[in-house]
Amino acid sequence: MPLLPPNTPLYNHPLPQIEQWLKDQGCQQDEQQLHCWRVQRPTWQAELWLDVEQITVRYVNAGENGQDILRSFKYALSRQDVERAVFAGP
Repeated sequence: MPLLPPNTPLYNHPLPQIEQWLKDQGCQQDEQQLHCWRVQRPTWQAELWLDVEQITVRYVNAGENGQDILRSFKYALSRQDVERAVFAGP
């Protein structure tokens, strides 16, 4: 099933498309908690949670003094906007 256009809100994407999009971004799904995904880039790593109303992202050790940074993105945002925000890093 091909992805919908990038300017389509995430809430219009079926779950399998969202999961495929995350895989395409290099994310790996947690085998125990299927709503949890992890991604690692050269300069940062993050955990993503597919919550009921939003995607929550925790950038691990990315803040001052090694604190985690938490951000949330509503499914009303387009896939393109969420992709730019999440995968640009902390």
